Amino acid sequence: MVRAGLTPERLTRAGAELADEVGFDQVTVSALARRFDVKVASLYSHVRNSHDLRTRIALLALEELAGRGAAALAGRAGKDALGAFADVYRDYAREHPGRYAAAQYRLDPEAAAASAGGRHARMTRAILRGYDLTEPDETHAVRLLGSVFHGYVSLEAQGGFSHSAPGSQESWSRIVDALDALLRNWPAP
Repeated sequence: MVRAGLTPERLTRAGAELADEVGFDQVTVSALARRFDVKVASLYSHVRNSHDLRTRIALLALEELAGRGAAALAGRAGKDALGAFADVYRDYAREHPGRYAAAQYRLDPEAAAASAGGRHARMTRAILRGYDLTEPDETHAVRLLGSVFHGYVSLEAQGGFSHSAPGSQESWSRIVDALDALLRNWPAP
């Protein structure tokens, strides 16, 4: 018998919390069953398997990030928007390391199309409108920003900047300044 109160949404949230505690790669239906003190089989009426659970957590993380991004961008433009958007990713990765990892999970095309991933791309492109980039340079810039944000956040999370000066925050601020300067002076092809 399934324990009362278990729903796909509740399991997804619990899986996201578990991911933040132990790492996204450690989230399985078995681990979640132990968390609820139920048999693994009782969860299969709510999630198909560990891949389904991870996909649900990834969709949740993308939605949370998109919500934070939209709130941070409201009323901002140019460098102010760029910095606020960058901070959303960095702050989310610090507060929710497992969920941030989930946001990088490879989704099948159908799940990706239904996810908040498109909102992330549209927000990034909205920031770039302030820099007057046209295609294909806008797409190159979207990829550059994603690479820099994710790369920095990933290295920082692994302690890559904790053993040297200047501090990580100072470098982060300078990187946002450098990205702004680059976007304002985008090189001609």
